Amino acid sequence: MEKRKSNPKKASRLQSFLDIKNQDMPQIGMTPRVAVWKKNKATLWHYPAKKKRYNVPILIIYSLINRPYIFDLGPGNSLIEAFGKEGYDIYLLDFGIPGYEDGNISLDEYILDYIQKGVQRVLRHSGATEITLLGSCIGGTLAAIYTAIAEEPIKNLILTVAPIDFESVPQFDQWTEALREGRVSFDEILDVLQILPAKAVKSGLRLMTSPVYVSPLFSLLYRADDQEYVKRWRRFNAWTKDHIPLTAGTVKQMTHDLIIGNKLIKGTLKIREKKAKLNKIKANLLVIASQNDRLVPNTMISPIMGAVSSHDKTLHLLDSGHAQMHSDDTLPTYYKEWLPERSGPIGQ
Repeated sequence: MEKRKSNPKKASRLQSFLDIKNQDMPQIGMTPRVAVWKKNKATLWHYPAKKKRYNVPILIIYSLINRPYIFDLGPGNSLIEAFGKEGYDIYLLDFGIPGYEDGNISLDEYILDYIQKGVQRVLRHSGATEITLLGSCIGGTLAAIYTAIAEEPIKNLILTVAPIDFESVPQFDQWTEALREGRVSFDEILDVLQILPAKAVKSGLRLMTSPVYVSPLFSLLYRADDQEYVKRWRRFNAWTKDHIPLTAGTVKQMTHDLIIGNKLIKGTLKIREKKAKLNKIKANLLVIASQNDRLVPNTMISPIMGAVSSHDKTLHLLDSGHAQMHSDDTLPTYYKEWLPERSGPIGQ
């Protein structure tokens, strides 16, 4: 019987894969930054441009359930680094990790006491007269709500995979129906817990996206001998596991005002008695959605295009899932083509 020949390349790749667990974790978040404002657990970070080319700074608002270092995983693996190389001044509002004592913080507080105050600090710190808001995931929902009531000069609003219309909530359709019919309520238990633990947030997301968290292991095995790829993979994988708690006040308000009432798209949402109507938004609008997003499908995002009063608005569809890992040192085309002429180029 003929002996099957071993494949040295496959054996080497397998050994590299098995050795990964013994390697030091690559450093995350290496783009130079400075804290310019703090409130409670939150920090407003400034990432200065290498050579400033635009007058309008960008403020990034991220989700409340994940850590924002997805925007700065590592060298050549960082959207913030790419923006800086293009000449944009970047600010990022990191909400931090809430504790039991923060249980009463609701969307009202996040929008008015954190985002609005953060925008004011960015304008003061940068000396700019206008600002670009880039909101991602639930951070995009918050950015849209804030822009609808903002008194500050919002020139551009960029929303990436941000839920706006909660009429249909995929994967949670039976829970949504039960909540709307009053057959289930989590208010009492949330009043006791004050915090929805990070483990509960993580478990809920895993139920919806379990294939997403299995298939990348095969990619890692296939490219285990590519050290740069391994570093990128490990950073991203660490981020996928790094969920943070949600305050009871936020969960209750999101449940009643967004999931049950769908008030944002209906124009009936109030933030401390201020009407947050999307038709008040006049900023230049760029909406980025993903065709294969299991968490926030395009049907939850695209309705904003017909709800705002913006004359300049663009919807860009990606052929990807919910979370995108920035894997080189250049800006994605949709930013490079849309943002420069709307950011006040210096010298023009």
